[in-house]
Amino acid sequence: MIGRAWTALAVGIVVAFLAIPLVALFVQAPLSDLPSLLREQVVQDAIWVTLKTNLAANLLVVGIGTPAAWFLATRRFPGRALILTLCELPLVLPPAVAGIALLSAYAQGGLFGDALDSIGVVLPFGPWAVVLAVAFVASPFYLRQAIATFEAVDGDLTDVARTLGASRTATFWRVVLPLAAGGLAAGWVLAFARGVGEFGATIIFAGNVQGKTTTLTLAVYQELDSSIDVALAMGVLLVALSAGVLVSYKLLGAWRRSTWTSPAGFATSRST
Repeated sequence: MIGRAWTALAVGIVVAFLAIPLVALFVQAPLSDLPSLLREQVVQDAIWVTLKTNLAANLLVVGIGTPAAWFLATRRFPGRALILTLCELPLVLPPAVAGIALLSAYAQGGLFGDALDSIGVVLPFGPWAVVLAVAFVASPFYLRQAIATFEAVDGDLTDVARTLGASRTATFWRVVLPLAAGGLAAGWVLAFARGVGEFGATIIFAGNVQGKTTTLTLAVYQELDSSIDVALAMGVLLVALSAGVLVSYKLLGAWRRSTWTSPAGFATSRST
């Protein structure tokens, strides 16, 4: 009896702890003025910067990350475990460290900064800096999910396709990719959510210039000093977006489990 009461109390504490800040945000936000607040120029600029930089970052993450994940999932070679660890390291890296690491690599005087500057490429404190910061912190979410998904694809199905004359490329596009589509989409949803919420690496590597590098999360921080109502309105917008992403992830997971012929692969990838 005491154990059951303690368990119920623990659940109540957890739910209250996690829900109270979100409830407070909606209570304090001027919801009746939300449409006009979201039409403020600083909000419109932040939405546009967030959309275009995240779109570019996600194209890079999916376009390059998918073949890389396929290679890492289907090949065993010395050093693979080290490469997997490096790919996952940004997951646990403090965002501020990610920002200063990007500066160390691409800013003038950095590892590649002078070489890039000599050919006219200046990355820090511009829109491409936001793209790189978002891709750096978000790509491990996609890679980790994609590798686990590809590893879970039934190898017998690909072997059958190959014995029927399909090339490796055709097998990938016509057998592997359809089977892995749900898992890849789930990984992309997580990466997109992490990219939209990125703050630390972006403000260090890209700065905070309205209309150029100020994303929604940076704009929330900026507006705390000038207009708390606008900051609250953007907070409500980001909560709604995050809730939509979470629901999408859960729906994709349910759809994937109900349609895939292979065991679900939401687990961590296997290391050699």
